[in-house]
Amino acid sequence: MKHTIAVWLVLMLGACSLGPPQKDAAATYDLGGLPAPTTGQPRIRASLLVHAVAAPSWLESYSIVYRLNYQDAGRQLTYANSRWAAPPAALLTQRLRAQLAAASDGGILSVGDSARAEYALRIELEEFSQVFDTAAASRGVIIARASIVNVTRRALHAQKTFAIDRPAASANAEGGVRALTLASGELIDAVVAWTAASLAQDKK
Repeated sequence: MKHTIAVWLVLMLGACSLGPPQKDAAATYDLGGLPAPTTGQPRIRASLLVHAVAAPSWLESYSIVYRLNYQDAGRQLTYANSRWAAPPAALLTQRLRAQLAAASDGGILSVGDSARAEYALRIELEEFSQVFDTAAASRGVIIARASIVNVTRRALHAQKTFAIDRPAASANAEGGVRALTLASGELIDAVVAWTAASLAQDKK
């Protein structure tokens, strides 16, 4: 009887180990924590309406996009087991508003706020992907167009296209994410500085 029970337990334990292999959980990434405020940067003295960053439809997902320039630069590929915590435009919007708020004396507003701002800032994301120039070498590439509109005059005040790329340390999703995170930080720093300089000129 004891032998029968022992055999039965062995079979049950073996059955528990059968079945399809468990897949690793997908890795989820964001742009990291907010950078520490820096001193000595130009301040934004006008009130500013900050629109959500706009993006083309192919960037409105959680996928991490990469391109193989050495094969077919026009083809968009995505990693199977890695993703963003939110669409890239949403991640950039959160970071942009936080850094603009830290640099603002006049205050920043969102579309849902009832108050009226003096200026409005729009960012249109055109590229946000890991680009492979060879099978072993890649970089994070971001292209975005920023526009400042004078709300009172209903006129374009300033516009600039930013193109930033940072090399990836590894030819995989983790390397691409780190490169795009660095490029995102550089983009937002540049947009904040450009916004401050553009509005300071208008105040003179």
